Amino acid sequence: MAQTQVGWIGLGSMGIGMSKNLQKYLITISAPPLIYTNRTLSRGESLKELGGIPVESVEEVAKKSEIIFSCVSNDAILQETTEKIIASGRIEGKIYVDCSTVHPDTSIKIAKQISEAGGQFVASPVFGASPVADNGKLLFVTAGPSSATSRIEPYIKDVMGRAIMPMGEDVSRSSLLKIAGNILVVSFMEVISEAHVFAEKTGLGSEILETMIGDNFGPVLGSYSKRLTTGAYAPESNGKAGFDAPLAMKDARHAINCAGAVGVKLPVSEVGLRNLESAEAYANEIGGRAIDSSSMYGTLRRVAGLDFYTDLCLMRDGKGLPN
Repeated sequence: MAQTQVGWIGLGSMGIGMSKNLQKYLITISAPPLIYTNRTLSRGESLKELGGIPVESVEEVAKKSEIIFSCVSNDAILQETTEKIIASGRIEGKIYVDCSTVHPDTSIKIAKQISEAGGQFVASPVFGASPVADNGKLLFVTAGPSSATSRIEPYIKDVMGRAIMPMGEDVSRSSLLKIAGNILVVSFMEVISEAHVFAEKTGLGSEILETMIGDNFGPVLGSYSKRLTTGAYAPESNGKAGFDAPLAMKDARHAINCAGAVGVKLPVSEVGLRNLESAEAYANEIGGRAIDSSSMYGTLRRVAGLDFYTDLCLMRDGKGLPN
């Protein structure tokens, strides 16, 4: 294992933290340094400082690597990445591990393409936001050939993730579990946003509500509340969201699509999606600012007659002080 060459594709808000932790691990086992690429290669400067080797293309990563990880933003980019990996040359015996959140049908299609080309595909979406990725505490949900999932485990457990949930060989199952998890996340953000607007309009106040959420419902929901009260739901001008709203909307649409295929309704997800779409439309109206997956809070504030941005956000952005 020490001489196995590992490659990485995709350095978004999740991929950069994951790949840095992987490179740190490779150093400890005296393995070859991580080879990586990204559409904007400069995103990998901090990875390069750790010893990672940048290359210009997906094809070069695939050609040089025996195990290839990727974390990309959507199904179309995953399909494009797969085609480039296959076009890179012989991939017999290589393992392709994708950590993106995609539709189960996409995972099935990619697995078939990689298998027909002689490689093995592992669908391995992750649970956790970018700070969790930075800390190497993600939850990995893996599905694919057992020989491949066992081989990649040392690169995941206690390296990029705190735990692995094995889902067998059917790659659609890991995608379905990730989508089920996202149903919960979107729903939690929607109802916590509603509760905060309620607290502000009734005079109860967000501070006491947040204390109750953390004490009564635990640190996870408490952290969701803090995305609202710290202003993370609506980053400053030229700022970057922790998890971009367009990605959350993509995930919600996948959930609604999968549910509809089996005759299930997801009314809370549908409401959350509509509020995210409204938040995106408003952000575009005011100059195309980035918004987080929790930005339905801004939509609900506007519906209640409040500003999209809290006083904290307005002060942060130099737009005025509260009276």
